Amino acid sequence: MSTIVSSQIKNKIKREEFHVQRKQEKNRLKKEIRLKRRKEEAQNPEKKAERLSKNIPKTLENTREFDETIVDPNDSEVREDIESDEFSAYFREGIAPKILITTSKRPSKAGYEFTSELVDVFPNSQFMKRESKYSIKQIIESCMNRDFTDVMIINEDRKIPNAVTLVHLPEGPTAYFKLTSIKLSREIDGHGRSSCHKPELILNNFNTRLGHTIGRWFQALFPHVPEFQGRQICV
Repeated sequence: MSTIVSSQIKNKIKREEFHVQRKQEKNRLKKEIRLKRRKEEAQNPEKKAERLSKNIPKTLENTREFDETIVDPNDSEVREDIESDEFSAYFREGIAPKILITTSKRPSKAGYEFTSELVDVFPNSQFMKRESKYSIKQIIESCMNRDFTDVMIINEDRKIPNAVTLVHLPEGPTAYFKLTSIKLSREIDGHGRSSCHKPELILNNFNTRLGHTIGRWFQALFPHVPEFQGRQICV
């Protein structure tokens, strides 16, 4: 006996009716199986326990392939690295972050707009207009003398911000982050206005050794105590 396929039915109305009937039949069979299983499990609870033990949903966590670069934050070696890394003083001594944000030489309007957004995001940050005569080395030396903890430089390509160079003072590290796209707050429908409250920082999946370092660096860019009443977050 051949099976009818909906694509073989030329009439559109008949094809839709066939599709509805087949869907109803599938739902009816599923319901019968579900009721039968419920009756059997009511008589034998062990069957239900066995089914639930096997019925484990697939998630990103339990289907992810093992990655040897992922570190355990409770590992003794990782804890030792944390206690002696470049950001340990911030967490141990409670040093307040102080960030200087500047641009590349001869920045565009888009560069200034993006810089203004970053000043609103990071508390205790200051903007300094970049003059062509100052090199990055001179800016770093000046910031070290003025007790800045980090320097953020907005790089541009063809008058479009394309990267951020982040320098932690006084001994590094230095990181270069590429920007693939930028959406300013004024371009978001129904956006609110940022306040002076200290934001809450949310970090997910910084699980590798490099990610662990970057995550601690991001933490060191924000005050330790967020002001939740401001309802501001940085993700």
